[in-house]
Amino acid sequence: MVIKVFLATSSGSTAIKKKQQEVVGFLEANKIDYAQMDIASNEENRMWMRENVPGDKKPTNGIPLPPQIFNEEGYCGDYETFFDAKEDNRVFAFLGLAPPPGSKEAKMAEQALILQNGKDPEEHLETPAEECNGESPTEAEDGEQESEKQEAAEEVEQTSNADDDQEDQENKEDDDELPVSEEEEDQPVTEDEEDAPVTEKLLSVKFECVFSDEP
Repeated sequence: MVIKVFLATSSGSTAIKKKQQEVVGFLEANKIDYAQMDIASNEENRMWMRENVPGDKKPTNGIPLPPQIFNEEGYCGDYETFFDAKEDNRVFAFLGLAPPPGSKEAKMAEQALILQNGKDPEEHLETPAEECNGESPTEAEDGEQESEKQEAAEEVEQTSNADDDQEDQENKEDDDELPVSEEEEDQPVTEDEEDAPVTEKLLSVKFECVFSDEP
């Protein structure tokens, strides 16, 4: 898109010349493509300007004065509206152009968009996957932490059970292989056990004596 500035190169008015220079100087300083449309030496440009300036922007005599600014065929405004836009840091919006990234006007436009939509434009465009699934980022993180804790607890429990089983198995093997102690092998025979055969012999002798014919 090309900005068209209708001006009079041979105007005798110092005020008009100054206004024209200010508009052209701003466009050149900001490297904005524009075309000067001279109405002093080109009757066609003069007629086109008069026909395309809106009625409410024309003076009482119906003849608009330069400079008049257009974006292609679209009317932007005259010097007064240009000056007001410049004071408000919205000249690019006035011209119908996107402001340069990082410029003050661009930052103001972003801020206005935030106020209008209630959120950051980047956040509006890039919706987190968790929100698309019906979960907020905080809820998703809490769920992951809870899952990790549960897995850790299960792992500890499995390890503990494995250790208990191994200990039981070792105790069982120790019981099976337990040798007979020396005390059990060397346990002495009691007197009753040693005297048992002698007692039986004495009883037998007495019995024979009782029933013997000899006195």
